Amino acid sequence: MDRGNRYENLARQVSAVGAVKRGLARTLPADCPSGSAIVLALLNHHGDVRMSRVAELMAVDLSVGSRHVAHTVDRGWVERLPDPSDKRSRILHLTPAGADMLATLDRRLTAMLAHTLADWSDEDVEQLTTLLARLRDSFGDCRAHHA
Repeated sequence: MDRGNRYENLARQVSAVGAVKRGLARTLPADCPSGSAIVLALLNHHGDVRMSRVAELMAVDLSVGSRHVAHTVDRGWVERLPDPSDKRSRILHLTPAGADMLATLDRRLTAMLAHTLADWSDEDVEQLTTLLARLRDSFGDCRAHHA
């Protein structure tokens, strides 16, 4: 297969990832849309951060990120705390209720993947996991080189 066709085929498959994402989104509880789930996951991974950092990590406009954060705050999953280094700013903090919701999301996602990929071998799942991580890391490198 020549290089052009290889990347054309890959582009088609990457475009189809939207269907996978929509399938995974169906596992989310009705009161936790995907944007809120992402906010919870980011705070769990990065710890307490400012709103601007959440928007940056989500790669969305500040107003879009603010709407997602507001939803999580309204449900008690995230709280806005004073920033010790700048009293005008707020730091976003994952609450115990938010950690519980994130654990629920993780359980639902894991169960769906286990069900959907039940006929895959362990080696295939491991290979997909490795390659997706590598693809994600390559795009992260790409952002750093083009920033």
